[in-house]
Amino acid sequence: MPPYRTIPSNEEPFKIDAIVILPDHIHALWTLPETDADFSTRWRLIKSYFSRQCHSQYQVKISTSRQHKGEKAIWQRRFWEHQVRDDRDFVNHLEYIHYNPVHHGLVNAPKDWQHSSFHRYVEEGIYDQMWGASERLIFDSDIGME
Repeated sequence: MPPYRTIPSNEEPFKIDAIVILPDHIHALWTLPETDADFSTRWRLIKSYFSRQCHSQYQVKISTSRQHKGEKAIWQRRFWEHQVRDDRDFVNHLEYIHYNPVHHGLVNAPKDWQHSSFHRYVEEGIYDQMWGASERLIFDSDIGME
C-alpha cells in the first residue's frame, strides 16, 4: 500500500484529494474540516510521518542546523498554501499535481510515477491511464507557486 494512504489523520482529520511525492518535495490537495484552516499542523504531520517511514531509503547529508532541530533533511522546510476558489481551480491543481513528475523530468507520463494519487484516479475511471503522456501540458503560471 502506498505510504500516503496510511498517513494517520485521527488527531487532525483531513482528506487527501490528490498527492504526489517527489524526491525533495510534495504537492497535495486537501479538504479540511469546515471550520479548520490549520495547514501547518498537517504538513508537519505528513513530513514527520514520511521522514520516519522512509529515512533508511535516503542517504542525505544532514546539516548541523537540521541535526540540532531533529530534522531528517528529506523535505523543503517551507510550504505554500492556496485556498481552492471553485471547481475549475480544483481541477487545475489536481492536474498540476498529477503531471508534476513529468514536469520535473522524472518520468515521461504520470502513469510511470508510482508515488502519486494519479493511479487511484485511473482506478476510479476519472483519468485514462495515458492522460498526460502524449503531449506536454502547460499550466497557468500561478498554479503550484502558492
